[in-house]
Amino acid sequence: MGIQMRLYRLIVEACLLCAAGVATLPGQITASEARHAPALALALAVGENSSSSKFPTGADGTGAARTVELIADKDNRFKLSNGQAGPLVLKSGEIVKFRITSLFGGEKARDGAVHSFVVRKLRESGWSVRLKEGVQEFTLTAPKPGNYLIECTVECGPGHDDMNLKMVVVK
Repeated sequence: MGIQMRLYRLIVEACLLCAAGVATLPGQITASEARHAPALALALAVGENSSSSKFPTGADGTGAARTVELIADKDNRFKLSNGQAGPLVLKSGEIVKFRITSLFGGEKARDGAVHSFVVRKLRESGWSVRLKEGVQEFTLTAPKPGNYLIECTVECGPGHDDMNLKMVVVK
């Protein structure tokens, strides 16, 4: 049984125990454990999917993802949705939903990717996405504070070597 199913069952059991005032269920959890189960399950689920040890939140502190729109343009440049070249500023630990519009820049990879969105030192944390023509969305958690470089690693055409965007992550 996967961790999500176990967490789901634990939450359901905890809610039933609390609602019924039952002390224990044979072979299950105690009423005392049940009181803390929903918070524990949430902490485990968030911690399992986060690159930060803190609870990730959106820019507004509610947990909702902040949407960042970027253009991987046909001139082989990353641009913010307002047309500016950056830098992209994120808050450490915030959840960010990226919506990237990728435009064909002259060359495609065999897999159909026209660009990519890569932060080399964060690749293992999911910061490596191949972009096909059109709009793609994905969600990531902003890393620890520092300066990062988002790069295109697909040979996308003239100007490819300069296709990058500075990303500054603040506390």
